[in-house]
Parts: sequence; structure tokens; C-alpha cells
Amino acid sequence: MLSREEYIQISLETNLFFQRIMKEHMLFIETHLPPIDTALIKEADVLKRSMEQLLSETVILANGNISEDAIRSNEFVTKFTLPTEELTSTLTGATINTNITIAELKLEAGTPIPTPWLETAIDDINKRTLNLVEEIITYKEKLLGCVLECKVFLALYPEILIHVINEAKHFEKILICLIYRKLPNFTLCEELNFWNDKMGEHAEFIDGMLDPTEKELKEKAKEFAEEFEKLVEECIKITEKLIIQKSLIATEEIKDFKESATEGLLECKIKSIIPPILADHVLREAYHFIRILNIKSDG
Repeated sequence: MLSREEYIQISLETNLFFQRIMKEHMLFIETHLPPIDTALIKEADVLKRSMEQLLSETVILANGNISEDAIRSNEFVTKFTLPTEELTSTLTGATINTNITIAELKLEAGTPIPTPWLETAIDDINKRTLNLVEEIITYKEKLLGCVLECKVFLALYPEILIHVINEAKHFEKILICLIYRKLPNFTLCEELNFWNDKMGEHAEFIDGMLDPTEKELKEKAKEFAEEFEKLVEECIKITEKLIIQKSLIATEEIKDFKESATEGLLECKIKSIIPPILADHVLREAYHFIRILNIKSDG
């Protein structure tokens, strides 16, 4: 059972990371559907805006109630988040509430004082977020079915839809546990394999969305995909200390790769069909995994 202070801090940090991830998933879908699918586009936009509203409330509650390590991890926002949001909005015409990002860049750390009001507010955020995540999962699964049955054209790989469904279900599991003041009972390999698999899939998606002429970047992305696939296979075969160490080294490397790619996309130096905010999105997921690995390494 989590202490009151742990419950508040972990809930806020979890939501700050995943609420942004969820709302960006809906942005990607919204901007990659053809104009004919007005109902699906509108539904994605409504879900995105609803998650933005929850995120904006979470940011207010988080100020002074989250750890310095979490803020410094860059998993909530990076130096690229605001410029990639602005550029993506300009290029696609989609609305993005950049005021949330500006507020997050000003977040300050502190130890939560568990007042009844604050605990009630966190309870409310967790439950409302869970309800919305369940709606998002239903929408994504519906869309995936339509895509696989050739009823809808989506300019994203079906595997990307499966990827974002899995991330939403992972968040759903964490929220359910938090509501009961607990943490998920993931084994080490379950948690590491989830994120190592996601890092490998990111590499595959980057490879597939780079222009064919970007041969050096594509080759590097393929190498990362193979490396993370091996880490998933190795998890039950080597010691916990070694798999954490190898995962951390690989994730630090792909983080640097993603950071360079994000910068290159912002400066229009990389030919691709990667939306700028998607590059920052996968970069933040690498930062998140690095923090998880550092915590496990220290523990």
C-alpha cells in the first residue's frame, strides 16, 4: 500500500507523462485520417481535447508536488516539445494547446503535503483519466478494425495503431492499481520487455518513415531495432543487473539518436514523413524508460 505522499506524487508523475502521450496519440490519428472520415477525425479531436483538459488540471496540481528527478528526467517535456508542437500545428492545421507545455516548463519540485483536498483531487484525476483512457482504447481498437478491413485509409501503419493501443492498456493497468493505492505487480522482465519492445518498434517506425535516400539514418534505426529485439529475448537468460545495464546503455544510445533526429527535423535537415511532434514524443518515452532503469539500477 502506498503512503499518502507516495500516492500523490506517483499519481501526478504518472499522469503528467502518460496523459501527454495519450493526447498526442489522438493528434497523430486526427492528422493522418483523410478528410472523408469527418466523424472519426472529430471523435479523435474530442478525445484529444478531453485529455488536454485533464493534463492542464494535472499540471496545476503537480506544481510543488513532484520530484526534482522527475522534472529533470525530461520525460514530461523537452526543449523540443514547444517548437515541435508549434511546427506540427502550422503544418497540419491541428489545434494543440501549447499553454500546457509552457506551464509544464515552469513546474517546480516539492514534497506533497497530503491534505484531504489534494487527495480527493488526485482521486478524481485518476478516475476521470481511467474513464477517458478506456474510451481512447475503444476508439483505437475500432479504428484498427476498420483499417484492417479496408474500410478506412489511415496514413499510419496498422502496427503503429497496435503500438499505441498497447501503451494505452499499459497506462490503464497502472491507473487501476493507483486508484487502489498500489503499484502494478510487474515482474522485471515484464516491465523491461514492455519498454525494450517499444524502443525497438520506435526504431522500426523511424526506419519506415524516413525517406529512402536517408540511408545512414535508416541503417542506424535497423541496428537499434535488432538490438532491442535481442534484449527482449535475453531478459530471462541473464542476471537482473546485466539486463538493466544493457537496457540502459541501449536506451541512452537511442535517446541520443532520437534527440539528433528531432533537431534535424526541426531544422528541415532530414527528409521524412515524420511529424515533428512524433519525434519529440518517442524521445520523451526514451527519457521515461531511462528514469525507470536508473531507479531499478539504484535499487
